[in-house]
Amino acid sequence: MITWVVGAFSASAQEEFKRGLEQISFVPKGQWIAGVSVSYSQSNQNNYQFLVIENLNGDTYSFKVSPMAMYCFKDNLAAGGRFAYSRSKTNLKNADIVLGADTGYNLDNLYSLGQNWHYIGAFRNYISLGRNRRFGLFNEIQLEVSHGESKLCSGSGEQLTGTFSRDFGLNIGLAPGLIMFLNNYSAIEVNIGVLGFSYNKTKATTDQIYIANMNSKSANFKINLFSVSFGVVFYL
Repeated sequence: MITWVVGAFSASAQEEFKRGLEQISFVPKGQWIAGVSVSYSQSNQNNYQFLVIENLNGDTYSFKVSPMAMYCFKDNLAAGGRFAYSRSKTNLKNADIVLGADTGYNLDNLYSLGQNWHYIGAFRNYISLGRNRRFGLFNEIQLEVSHGESKLCSGSGEQLTGTFSRDFGLNIGLAPGLIMFLNNYSAIEVNIGVLGFSYNKTKATTDQIYIANMNSKSANFKINLFSVSFGVVFYL
């Protein structure tokens, strides 16, 4: 009798405290996922002052476009890739850095131009929130290969000097995010790069004479709020 009571209590306890995440076909097999994100910013300064910087004159712009395509080969599992191109330019005509009454520096004729290409392979796992088909989570594993080039010039006339750089990068990262469906075919995504390993190599040539090489390795295991990205994605 005692054994039967204990067994019955154990079975009822397991039934009462049984927990599980109910998963549905949030993104069904056979669906194509396509999207693009574009960002552009431009600013012009005329005698601008900020903290220790005075008489700032110049202009700058940055541009980035990133299309993506993925295929859902199994319910809630998708694989594919994305491409990103970015370009930025800064033309600083003049700026005074004033640290004190008798301490100051002047910068003039500083020109910078750079562009980068990124090739990213991605694997994504979607997680539904119960039986809700509008909101969900996803986790994306990324393998990225990038290369770019930039040039930096300063001074004028006989004082002109310049540096040309070529960059190569390799990165493995994890980017979780939140997705909200607007309708059956479009959604808004927000993702954050949390952790990853990266390797970068830079070769710089100054005045076509001096050559410098730099290699760096890094690991990131924290949330970077500056890496938050928003995008509109279409599910076809």
